[in-house]
Amino acid sequence: MITAMPRIAIAVHEFDRIVTLFREVFGMPVIDISETSVPHLGARLAMCVPSGGSNIELMGPARPDAPLSQSLQRFLERRGEGLFALMLEAPVPDEEAVVLLENGLNVLPLMEGAGGRDIHPRSTHGVLIRVYPENSFQGEAEPPDDALQISGIMRVIIAVNDLAKAIKTYSTGIGLEADDVRIDPRRGVETALIHPPNGGIIELVSPNDNGKRFSAAVDAFLNEKGEGMYALVLQASDLDHVAGILMQRGLHVSMNDDGLDVNQDDTFGALIRIEHS
Repeated sequence: MITAMPRIAIAVHEFDRIVTLFREVFGMPVIDISETSVPHLGARLAMCVPSGGSNIELMGPARPDAPLSQSLQRFLERRGEGLFALMLEAPVPDEEAVVLLENGLNVLPLMEGAGGRDIHPRSTHGVLIRVYPENSFQGEAEPPDDALQISGIMRVIIAVNDLAKAIKTYSTGIGLEADDVRIDPRRGVETALIHPPNGGIIELVSPNDNGKRFSAAVDAFLNEKGEGMYALVLQASDLDHVAGILMQRGLHVSMNDDGLDVNQDDTFGALIRIEHS
């Protein structure tokens, strides 16, 4: 049984720069655990731990001989920097892996040094999913003095071609609660929400009306990169204030009906949307 979506990972070449981005520009509490992760896993890791939703994990290859570092490097070479993996939790990942295999998902053998089991992206609509034990990260950190009060991940948007098939994968295959399909005429997409028991929500979207800006952008993403994680949605109570500060700190921000988008060139390929809380 899946019990949570604790975090989503961003993979980058320049680890120190993305830590600086989230800590000093977004003003989030960030815990750098590279001192232990490099010798143990061969990769540099940090965790953004704002309140609400799911955490944001920052990852970069460090030791070419380590399996996790090799996995990160392959992703970076194939897709470039950006959203890398969606983490779930279960009481016993190996037992959960048996269930997921029986449900038709391609669960990979245990990676050397890994604490969880991976589901191949080909069976989850372009999303690498890693199933960890419950409470797989418990660290806390004080927010910086100039924190912007931006939440964790309230929603991850996954772009898919076949919405019905994707809903079946995440509901019947992974065992998560799924809402009915809804037409969103304002954004021009078909959408369905998937609800992990804890953490943020998964939103599956498929283009429906490319005359709408959002639908056209999702369609362009699908044509360029294929199915996969499209955006992380965070929240803040004062969007005008957040937009002004982020622009002062050098980010390119665009306001829209849903909130604000931070230019992906500024966020290592990960589209960050901030909506009103």
